[in-house]
Amino acid sequence: MMTIVHNVFRRKVRALLTIFGITIGVFALVVMGSMAEKINLMVDGGTRYYQDKVIVSDASMAGGAFSSAPLSIATIPDIEAAEGVARASAGVFMLLDDEQGMSMGVPQMLVGSDDRARGYESFALTVAKGRDLLPDDRGTTVLGTDLARALDAEVGKTVIMRGREFEVVGIYDKTLTAPDNTAAVPLADAQELLFEGLPAMVQTQIASEQLATSITAYPEPGVDPDLLAGTIEAQVSGVKASGPQVFMDQFESGTRIFNSIIFGVALVALLVGGLSVVNTMIMAVSERTREIGIRKAIGASRGQIVRQFLAESTLIGFLGGVSGLLLGWLATLGVNAVMGSSGTILFLVTGRLALGSLLFAIVLGISSGLYPSLHASRLRPVVALRYE
Repeated sequence: MMTIVHNVFRRKVRALLTIFGITIGVFALVVMGSMAEKINLMVDGGTRYYQDKVIVSDASMAGGAFSSAPLSIATIPDIEAAEGVARASAGVFMLLDDEQGMSMGVPQMLVGSDDRARGYESFALTVAKGRDLLPDDRGTTVLGTDLARALDAEVGKTVIMRGREFEVVGIYDKTLTAPDNTAAVPLADAQELLFEGLPAMVQTQIASEQLATSITAYPEPGVDPDLLAGTIEAQVSGVKASGPQVFMDQFESGTRIFNSIIFGVALVALLVGGLSVVNTMIMAVSERTREIGIRKAIGASRGQIVRQFLAESTLIGFLGGVSGLLLGWLATLGVNAVMGSSGTILFLVTGRLALGSLLFAIVLGISSGLYPSLHASRLRPVVALRYE
C-alpha cells in the first residue's frame, strides 16, 4: 500500500491537482444529488398522502385540486352519497403569507380541517412536543418543525399568522416532507381567515362556516380511488375530483426532468475529473517506461503491471471521492443551517447518495486508469529499457 501511495505522489502537485479534479466532480454530485434527494422525498410523501383518497375541488377553477377557490361544505352529503365513498372531510388550505415570493422549498402553508377524517386518514402525523388539536379548540395551532424554527415558536407561546394571534399547543415530529412547513389550525379559524381574503361579492354569497378549499373523499375498502374520482364527478355537479394518479403524474413528470438536469450537470463535472486522471496516468506510464521495462525483464507479468497502475488510479479516485463527499456534506449542512432559520431545507445527504458518490468516484478512477495500465502492460521490455 505504501508503494502505491509513493508512486501516486511522486509528482505531488500533479497528483493533488488530479485528485482535486475528482473532488470537484464528486462535490457537484453530492450537492446536486442532495437537492434531488430532498425533492424526491417530498414527492414520495405527497404520493403516500394522495394514494388512498380523492381530492374534490371547485370545478370552475383551472387549478383543479390545487385551487384555493372556495367550496361549500354543504357539498359533503352529496359526495358521501356517491357510490364507493366511505367518508368525506372538509379542509381549508392557504399560503401562510399571500405575499411570500418564490420558494426553493415547500411554501409555508396554513391548513384547517374538520374531525371527520379520524379513522380514515392513513397519513398520520405525530406530535413531538405538546399536544394535537382538539375538536373544540379555537385560536390554537400545531406547527411543523421547520415552520416552528422559522417563527421561533415554542409550545405555550403565541405566534402571529395572517395577522391573527395563535397559541402554539404542539409541534409535529419531523417528516422531511410538506407538513414540516405547515401550521395546522382549527377549521373555524382557517375558514375565517379564508373568508377575510375573499372579494366582497363572494362574501355576501356564502357564510364563513360553510367555506372549504377542498373536500377529501375516502373510498370504501376495495374501491379504486382513481375510478371513484370519475364516479364523484359524474354524480356531483360543479366539482372536480382528482384521484392519486393525477398527483403522481404531475409530481413525477416534473421531478424526472429536474433530476435529469441535476445529475447531468454533476456527471459533466465528473467526466472532466476522469479525463484528468487519464492524463495523469498516461504521463506516469511515460515517465516510468524504463521502470516498467526492468520489472518485465525480471519476470513481472502483464497482469501485475495492469494491477499496479489500476491500484494507483483507484487510489486517486478514492481520495477524490472522500474529499468531495466531505466538502459536499459540509456545504449542504452550511446552507441548510443558514436557510433553516426561514424554514427552508434544500438539501438532504442520504446514505445511498454518500455511498453512491464514493463508489462512482472509485469506478471513475478504475475506468480512467484502464487504458494507461493496459498500454503499460503491452510495452516490450527491450524497447522500454532503451527509453530515455
